[in-house]
Amino acid sequence: MTQKQSNTSAMTPLEKRSISGLASIYALRMLGLFMILPVFSLAADQYTGSTAFLIGLAIGAYGLTQAIFQIPFGMLSDRIGRKRVITAGLLLFAAGSIVAAMADSIYMVILGRLLQGSGAISAAVMALTADLTRDEHRTKAMATIGISIGLAFSVALASGAALESWIGLSGIFWSTAALSLVGIAVLHLWVPTPVRCINHRDIEPVPQQFTKVLANKEIMRMVLSIMLLHLLLTTSFFALPITLFETAGLAKEQHAMAYLPILIAAFIAMVPFIIIAEKKRKMKSIFIGAVAVLGISQFIWAFVASSATSILIGLWLFFTAFNILEASLPSIMSKLSPLENKGTALGIYSTAQFLGAFIGGATGGLLYGQFDVMGVFIAGTIITIGWLCLIIPMTPPRHLSTRIIELPTASDTNANDIARKLNAIVGVVETMIVANEKVAYVKFVPEEISIDELEAFSYSS
Repeated sequence: MTQKQSNTSAMTPLEKRSISGLASIYALRMLGLFMILPVFSLAADQYTGSTAFLIGLAIGAYGLTQAIFQIPFGMLSDRIGRKRVITAGLLLFAAGSIVAAMADSIYMVILGRLLQGSGAISAAVMALTADLTRDEHRTKAMATIGISIGLAFSVALASGAALESWIGLSGIFWSTAALSLVGIAVLHLWVPTPVRCINHRDIEPVPQQFTKVLANKEIMRMVLSIMLLHLLLTTSFFALPITLFETAGLAKEQHAMAYLPILIAAFIAMVPFIIIAEKKRKMKSIFIGAVAVLGISQFIWAFVASSATSILIGLWLFFTAFNILEASLPSIMSKLSPLENKGTALGIYSTAQFLGAFIGGATGGLLYGQFDVMGVFIAGTIITIGWLCLIIPMTPPRHLSTRIIELPTASDTNANDIARKLNAIVGVVETMIVANEKVAYVKFVPEEISIDELEAFSYSS
């Protein structure tokens, strides 16, 4: 390996600073969104006009505006700058939190949650991460952000239940407003400003490619899967706090102590399955198994939830499966997506994730109003059965990796010749040359390729 290549192997201090700052911003925002999940259905009767359906709508409302504005905000960041869009999004989130904190009716809470979700900064944060990190560290950067989201979700469930008994729902919303302002401070005081914003085809959507992605049956299975996963999350957390309170006899202030050890145990249980999926090439089997376990947890809550023990066993199964799917679905998406459509596929995937949260909240409230908690969990069981029918015929994803290599001499005239040479390297499956950016996106089989040969191509081209 040349000296030039070895110098690129480690992250620079600037890259580490960028990733830590952006992961913190993402985590702070998700923490604010999720802190009401474990308590809202129990405490929302304090608002005038509350009905089961409107409470569910308030839980999931943020997902609707997230789904609507996710892709447009990402594209806007290409035009006016990442930091401007992220700042505006965090201010919208703070404004929505304040509206919800001051609300005395359920309709004002819904308005606040819609406003919270309208600050859809996920795509802009991902694009800024790509601007501030080199291509070879892109995967590590995205993985760090993914871990921060998982940690924020776990902290939100435990802290939300504790905070509600201390400062109430309005206090939680005031806290989320403060967290968004902390995020703005981190953005401007810690995160570097990129020299320029460029479109990253492996992250950002291209409008002309939407039709191709929507017509891809395997990709759409994953899009529907992430939608159903977050639908089940919000329906479950409409009914679960009520079940813990009414059936298990746990007071609201005790819920935090119930969630915390279960979340830790679920995280520990998840790790070996993720390793088996990736290292042993059992991605499809683990995926199907996790969906089945989600169904088992719903079945337990519907028919066997007669004690705190059975409810908590169901909760452990649910979170173990949820964590496996939340970690593996993006990996499967990346493997299934053709290089030219990868950013667009991930944009549609992210939109479906938030849309699922909205549908789940509204559906959970509607089902609870008509059929009580048992109806919510029976519906969840039926949904997982349908989900299994959807994914069992899927083609197992090939275990491929993607790398972006620099091509200083690339142009429109020699792009085809460069692609042909790259595709001739043993292990390369697919290549996309972007001449105006002077890079190649290369998808390959890790076990078959010589990484040194692939990286050396950049310096010999």
